Amino acid sequence: MKDTLLRIFTWWSGSTVSLEFYTKRHGRFVGEDEFGNRYYRAQGPLIDASVGPERRWVIYNGYADASKVPPGWRGWLCHATDVAPSEETYVPREWQKPHEENLTGTVAAYRPRGSQLSYGQRPAATGDYVPWVPGE
Repeated sequence: MKDTLLRIFTWWSGSTVSLEFYTKRHGRFVGEDEFGNRYYRAQGPLIDASVGPERRWVIYNGYADASKVPPGWRGWLCHATDVAPSEETYVPREWQKPHEENLTGTVAAYRPRGSQLSYGQRPAATGDYVPWVPGE
């Protein structure tokens, strides 16, 4: 019962019931990436021309995190390329980095030196700060 309610009301932990229904009715499977995300395109005529040339979407494997989409698939989703990586021999460029999970909000998040959330002793002020005083 809990899983059914989660699938009806939450979108961040996988696909909802309405997305599954829409995908079965209008979607055509295009491919799957190395993370298990599945990519679809709309089949048939467009409902609304303002959507663009074709509607494309991803169903995430697990938690919905846009940073889990590889560069090749990101280009296809954003209509930067017409050919999906599954339909060609896509080779990432040397400057394209592999996926790193978005750690914002977790214990492992990046906290630069001097941040209130960083660990250890905060560095002392350098003395170049002059506070504003009302009336001066």
